[in-house]
Amino acid sequence: MVTAEQVQQYIAAGLACDYLTVAGDGQHFEAVIVAAAFSGKNRVERHRLVYQALGDRMRAEIHALSMKTLSPEEWAQQQG
Repeated sequence: MVTAEQVQQYIAAGLACDYLTVAGDGQHFEAVIVAAAFSGKNRVERHRLVYQALGDRMRAEIHALSMKTLSPEEWAQQQG
């Protein structure tokens, strides 16, 4: 069974992140991902970048991944 820490490592290895956190129970995961690569992209394009970073693991090891994907500018606005 894959852990939240492993999912976090998989994403970080394939996508340069300014901030990244993953929580989950081994089957269902929630991630907050802040990356400059998300700037100017819509939600679907952002999710594709994450799926690309995860590769085949998304089908084989990770059953569900809920993502909040933000550009650094959006993240800064949310942090106040």
